[in-house]
Amino acid sequence: MIKISPITQKRLRKFRSIRRGYYSTILLVFLVGLSLIAELFINSRALMVRYQGEYYFPTYGAFIPGTTFGESYDWETNYRKLKERFAQDGSENFVILPIVPYNPYENNLKDGEYPPFPPNSEDQHYLGTDNTGRDILARLFYGFRTAILFSLGLLVMTYSIGISVGCMMGYFGGKFDIVLQRMIEIWSNIPFLYVVIIMSSIMVPNFTMLIVIMVMFSWPAMTWYMRTATYKEKAREYVHAAKASGASTSRIIFNHILPNTISTIITFVPFQVVSGITSLTALDYLGFGLPAPTPSWGELLQQGTENLSAIWIVSSVVTFMVVILIMVTFVGEAIREAFDPKVHTTYE
Repeated sequence: MIKISPITQKRLRKFRSIRRGYYSTILLVFLVGLSLIAELFINSRALMVRYQGEYYFPTYGAFIPGTTFGESYDWETNYRKLKERFAQDGSENFVILPIVPYNPYENNLKDGEYPPFPPNSEDQHYLGTDNTGRDILARLFYGFRTAILFSLGLLVMTYSIGISVGCMMGYFGGKFDIVLQRMIEIWSNIPFLYVVIIMSSIMVPNFTMLIVIMVMFSWPAMTWYMRTATYKEKAREYVHAAKASGASTSRIIFNHILPNTISTIITFVPFQVVSGITSLTALDYLGFGLPAPTPSWGELLQQGTENLSAIWIVSSVVTFMVVILIMVTFVGEAIREAFDPKVHTTYE
């Protein structure tokens, strides 16, 4: 059993009482969970195939050549056409496809027509296609997974560095604090976008490289907050008592000071997630983000602004982005209110 302190229980009750933040949290967790298993709902591979008494589950396995199901080609099976063939044959063979039977990289073109194609439930392009015939709903959902994983990775690495450095600055103080302050101030003046442009001109940016670059320029912000909080906590009696009892520096910082600054850390988490999502979207929109054809909100936004006649592209990505960012903001407000020791307002 996990023991939760009375103060934490009070904070959790306060968080649950802020309904828009609480329900936004549930919905966000649900969407993140769905994005992690998106292949079960949005995928060109079948969930299950029954052929000549045998069952196949291609979704998370290796590709199955068409010859396995009696087709004339040896590359990966086109399960949509296979389903049509089984339906025409009238046999006991069948194919179960996901709700959206397209992957985010697949170009679904039509003879005599040019993409983008508007929303069409008959073709199961529920939000239409982009300029190259790829399903927008698939690219939106997989782009959400990319954005949320990017922002969470950025959050963990930024907090690890910022909290550690900030705690050391606040705890040791003196010349150590002054020297690091000057170094951070100089580092913060380096223009982030210029560095990204230079790196993108030297090499093709990838997921890891973008996180590393973002972390290099994001960690100082959390450092200042943790430095201030540590200075405040260092002057309290429990820290002097820990020193008098012979506790080591690491024990004082990680076992005593950090737990008492948890409200500062947690309060900024949702806003850091928003910052990560919007930063990746902006870089992709400018062409300095993830390489094509990676599903990305920024890349979809760029297509939509370049082709405003296909209004379904820009409207889909803007709507989805606004909804997600508003929910994250609601979560941030609720956390700030629940963990704030001085309650000034009440959200309903």
